[in-house]
This record gives sequence, structure tokens and C-alpha cells, in this order.
Amino acid sequence: MTLTLHSLGGAGTVTGSRHLIEHDGRRIMVDCGLFQGYKTLRERNWKPFPVSPKSIDAIILTHAHLDHSGYLPKLVREGFEGPIFCSSATADLCEILLKDSAFIAEKDAFLANKHKYTKHTPALPLYTIKDAEAALKQLRPIPFHKEVELPGGGYVQLRRAGHILGAANAELRWGGKTMVFSGDIGRYDDPFMLDPEAVETADYVIVESTYGDRTHPKNDPMDALGDVIEKTVQRGGTLVIPAFAVGRAQLIMYYLWKLKQAGRIKVVPIFLDSPMAINATDLLCRHLDDHRLSPEICKQSCDIATYLREVDDSKRITRDNMPKVVIAASGMLTGGRVLHHLKAFGQDERNTILFSGYQAGGTRGEKILNGADSVKMFGQWFPIRAQIESLPVLSAHADSDEILKWLSGFKNIPARTFIVHGEPKASDALRMRIEDDLGWDSTVVDPVDRYRLESQTP
Repeated sequence: MTLTLHSLGGAGTVTGSRHLIEHDGRRIMVDCGLFQGYKTLRERNWKPFPVSPKSIDAIILTHAHLDHSGYLPKLVREGFEGPIFCSSATADLCEILLKDSAFIAEKDAFLANKHKYTKHTPALPLYTIKDAEAALKQLRPIPFHKEVELPGGGYVQLRRAGHILGAANAELRWGGKTMVFSGDIGRYDDPFMLDPEAVETADYVIVESTYGDRTHPKNDPMDALGDVIEKTVQRGGTLVIPAFAVGRAQLIMYYLWKLKQAGRIKVVPIFLDSPMAINATDLLCRHLDDHRLSPEICKQSCDIATYLREVDDSKRITRDNMPKVVIAASGMLTGGRVLHHLKAFGQDERNTILFSGYQAGGTRGEKILNGADSVKMFGQWFPIRAQIESLPVLSAHADSDEILKWLSGFKNIPARTFIVHGEPKASDALRMRIEDDLGWDSTVVDPVDRYRLESQTP
């Protein structure tokens, strides 16, 4: 009875996490994410799934971010019928993110056809809102720290990973082996999210490596954000913050609340222009066990911004040249209302575009951060003259030191550590650190290979 690991995504890249475990003719998949960034990666979302979706018995979802959950509607449409196990907060967030992702896909296809900036006739959405709603019906929320039986005889237990609401490490016991999937590991001593929980034992560890080749700055995030706002306002400009709707937007609002409390940005209007981020923010005070904020501070930080739900309100602030802060999704400028703000404010050097998280290769965010003087949106090229800033200290991803800290929580030495979810440079840097600092056998996962978990070779 062979037990194997095959990463169908999230290997050699930070997107499309899909880790398939096979045992005795049964299949369990951990995460089911969208590929994002480079066109060659995005095109993989459209290709037939490497195995029959109907043959997958169950999916374990570590958290709700689209690079881990965003392919679910398409997989369900193509035949996956099994349960999707996740935390309660992840289920709530998926209802927001998957519907929004489908809405944007449908809208983008409509606009591409209407304005004829598409090579496809007609342009089609990857999936629809109806597909997303069908996938949501298969979610099965489970409590943290409770072992739950899976189809096929395996067992799963979730532990808190920090990172965002509901994020989890997943411990899978199956075929006589224990496999621990890190998901995305959060930060330690974060003022907002809980610390990642330690896991004591595993035969195999599958660990992310987003920031496997670097450490985050040690400067104070609140001060750094305040400095950027003050400089922008002094120029008479607007600060646009592309932010991940789940996690990052709420963290930024918390720091903005602290800055207001400190008297640094008393008169600067703040807008949250993302229905998805607004809905995710509403969940904060419903899931108090998933973060550090008290009910009072949670409410106050959520109330710091003016919420813009309607398109007309969003258009109004793009026409307003008064200094302000605009938080809008998406975090890597892949779509959503933030593109309209980039079009409106990105062409004026008085304004600032502030990146607050990881920018995957090939995204508009990565191109701008690396000096692009123009970007393509809505079928046209637009110049970028605004000031460009980045605050990696705001990241919700563990850096290499923090990943090593989490791994050091294991009391046994795993037979093998598999490194996933990172660009090649970051993954290999983490491999070397694991081998040098911990003395563990580690492998950077190749998406082509199927790894036998009973042995030391693929």
C-alpha cells in the first residue's frame, strides 16, 4: 500500500497550492488554489486537472486565500463531490472570497467582450457565481485541535497557523504515517494575529517557503506607515494601498487606528473601497478566538475607515484630489477596484502607491515595485508617476527565521521535510537553512515528481 505526495501546484511558485496524497487507491488533497502572476502560470487554471476531480475523496483547506482555495469552484464544476474540511472562520471567509472571485471573473469577461480587448471569442470566466455557490455547499467546518476522520480512513487535525482568520496547519494521519502541512505560517509576536501553534511530531513535514530567503525588517510598522502617510499628505497627494482583502486590509486599519489614537493622522480621511474587504472586516468581531484584539478595540479599528460598498462611491473618490488614504483590493493589483484607483492616482507624482505584502512574479504589483514606468490595464497602457513605497514589515507571512522557529517546535526529526509554496530561490535558501541549522533531510518539491513517503527517494 503505497503512500505518495504529488504537488499539482504550489511547487516552484507561491500560487496554486494543491498537494495530492494518494494511498491504496484513495486520494486526499490539501488546498485547492488558483495560479496567479505570470501568464504561463495563470493558463494552468484553464487546463484539465491532472487527475479526475471525481476521484478525489476529500480536500483539506488550510485557509481561505485564493492561492489556496480559489480553484474549488472549477474543481467542483468538473466533478469533485467530496467534503472540504476547514476551520469555521475559513468557511466564512471562503463564502466571501469565492463569490467575489467569481463575480470579478464574470465582470472581467463581460467587459473584455464589450470593449473587445480580448483575444478570445468570446471571453469566458474561469467559473461563475453559481459554481462558487456549489463549492461552498461542500465545506465542512471542523474545530481546531479535534481529530476528524476522513473518507478513506485517514484523520486530520487543525492547529492555528496565525497568518489570517482561520488559518491552520493540517496534521494528516494516513497509511501509518503522520504528515504535517504548514499552510501559510504567520508571524510571531504579531499585535493582531495569534502566534503559530507548535506541532510536536511528524514523519513528514510539508512547509511553505514564501520568504524562505529573507528576514523582515525590524522597524515599527505603525511608525513606518505613519511616515508614508505624512509625506504623501504634505505633497497634497493621495495614498493608495493595494491590500489583500482578507487579513492585510484589517491589519492596516488596526495600525491606522493606532496612528489616529496617537494624533498623527487626525484629519486624513480613510476609505476602505472593497466590498470583499468590508465583509471580511465584519467577520473579525465574530471570530474573536482567531486574533488578539479585544471586542472594544476590534470594533474601534474596524470603524476607522469609511466603507465604500457602491461603485458610485468608489468613482466619487477617484475624482476627489484632496489628500486621503484609500485601501482597496487586490493586494497584487491583479483586479478589482484598486485598478481604477491606480489609473486615477498612479499618474501623478504627488500620490503614493504603497505595497503591503508579497508581490508574486508577473503581477502588476511586482512589475511596479521593480520599477515599471507603465502597466497595462483595461486593454491599455497607463504611465506610473506616483511615488512607490513598500512596507514588508506589514507582511503576514513568516520570514525564514520564523519558519525555522516553527520547525524547531517538532520534538522529533522528521524523515523528510518537503519545501513548497515559494519561488525557486526562496525554496532553495530555506532548504539550506533547514539542513544547516536543524540537520534535517529536506527536499524542494518538483511538481513533476511523485514522492514515495516510505522512502528517501522520489
